Amino acid sequence: MTRKPRSAPEGSRDMPNHWLVKSEPDAFSWDQQVANGVEPWTGVRNHMAKANLMAMRKGDRAFFYHSNVGKEIVGVVEVVREAYPDPTAEPGSPWVCVDMKAVGPMPKPVSLAAIKAEPALEGIALVRMSRLSVMPISPEHWKVLARMGGWKGK
Repeated sequence: MTRKPRSAPEGSRDMPNHWLVKSEPDAFSWDQQVANGVEPWTGVRNHMAKANLMAMRKGDRAFFYHSNVGKEIVGVVEVVREAYPDPTAEPGSPWVCVDMKAVGPMPKPVSLAAIKAEPALEGIALVRMSRLSVMPISPEHWKVLARMGGWKGK
């Protein structure tokens, strides 16, 4: 039986789910993700975001969003290792991370202002839960954001 966590976006687990992950570019930027190849997504200390990390499966894709500075989607990453204990957390704590690899940059970064102005993105978690660092993206919202940014990949 295929496991489908509650926090995963709607859809079949036969198809990859989509996410958005946020990072402050002065702490960890898209350029660093690209340079490092595969990188653990560490430091998440919110239980809802942790549940989303735990719902990620190998092959899932995520938009890489620069928060605080820039406030825009700048790239796409792929989950290459599912949730495991976060090595930056205190021993015995419940925090997890996943490993991500860069897939490619957004041809045209998608700003938060553009996301808020797009009627088809009404209700997107990025706007509703602005402090959440890891969030699911519905297939419909993924398509709209990909179109806005000129992303041709899956």
